[in-house]
Amino acid sequence: MRFLIAILLLAALPAAATAETAYVTDILRLGLHKAEDTSDRAFQTLQSGQEMEILARGRNYAQIRLPDGTLGFVKVAYLVAEKPAKLIVAQTQAANAELERKLADLNAAFSQPAATIAALEEEGSERQIQLDDALHLIGELQENNDDLRRQQSRYKYSLPVSWVGGALVVCLLAGFLGGLWWTDQRSRKRHGGIRIY
Repeated sequence: MRFLIAILLLAALPAAATAETAYVTDILRLGLHKAEDTSDRAFQTLQSGQEMEILARGRNYAQIRLPDGTLGFVKVAYLVAEKPAKLIVAQTQAANAELERKLADLNAAFSQPAATIAALEEEGSERQIQLDDALHLIGELQENNDDLRRQQSRYKYSLPVSWVGGALVVCLLAGFLGGLWWTDQRSRKRHGGIRIY
């Protein structure tokens, strides 16, 4: 059995290699006649996908009315209840073209807001960097402030060296001048008001 299938497959290979792909055409032209049996010459040709209203249906022929009001007879064998593929494809292509147009309109409408959003995002990232730098600087300043507060609490009851040095110089000068004055007064008292130096 397997041997037979293998032989058939090998035999079919050359035929498959030379086969050409083809499709049945969807285009149909149907004649619209005045005679009920369509034996006369068609006065109008209907294309595949033409919509019509069936007024009366016989075994082989039907009386129809077109949307423009034209009356006539056609062969029943070529009428179908569903829309033919040609009409469905045309409607689908029209709907697709409309959707593509709407998509292009939406893309155009959103291109400006998208550019604005991108600019705002870039500005936001720059602001975030500035904020991070400011927070870092605030942290450093808080550390410095804490150090200064610790130093202030450590030297809470002490005076600055410049003040102490200045007060010491003033005291020494005042003491020296006071000593000179006191010595001068004692010397004058002892010598009857005369300076001896």
